[in-house]
Amino acid sequence: MSSPRCGPPGVPARRPAAGDPREAAALAASLATTAALLQRRLRAASSGNGLTASQRSALARLVESGPSTIAGLARAELVRPQSMRATLVALEERGLVTRQAHPTDGRQVQLAPTQAGRQELAALRQAKHGWLAARLCALGGPELRQVAEAAEVLRELVEE
Repeated sequence: MSSPRCGPPGVPARRPAAGDPREAAALAASLATTAALLQRRLRAASSGNGLTASQRSALARLVESGPSTIAGLARAELVRPQSMRATLVALEERGLVTRQAHPTDGRQVQLAPTQAGRQELAALRQAKHGWLAARLCALGGPELRQVAEAAEVLRELVEE
C-alpha cells in the first residue's frame, strides 16, 4: 500500500509523502506565517536607513542583476512602471542609483547602483545577518543543527 499523495497533481514528489494532506496544509500555513514574521524581524533589524521595502528590493535587484530600464525593473519586481519610477527617483535622490545610457538603444536610459548604493545594500544585509546570527548563537547545539537541517530542506523546496 502506498502512502497518500501530498502535493499538487502533476508535480512529482522528491520524497515519498509521509504525512496526510491536512497536516501538510496546516504546516504550510504555520511555515508561511513564520517566514513572514522572520522577514518582518529582519527588516526591522535593518530599518535605520529609511529605505522602504520597495526601494530595498529594487536596489538589491540592480546590484545583483545589473543595470536595468524602469520598465524592465518594474516587470522583474511585478509592479507598474509608474510605481517603479517613483521608487527609483527616491533612490536616485539619495545617490544610491544613477542614470546611464542604454548600451544598444539611445532612446532609453538605464539605472545602475552607485558605489554608495552597493555599500548601503551591504550594510542592510550585514544588519539583518548580524541580528539573525546573534539569535542563532543563543540556541543550543541540537537546536542549531535542527535549524541548519531545516534550512537545507527549505532551500530544496524553494529551488524546485
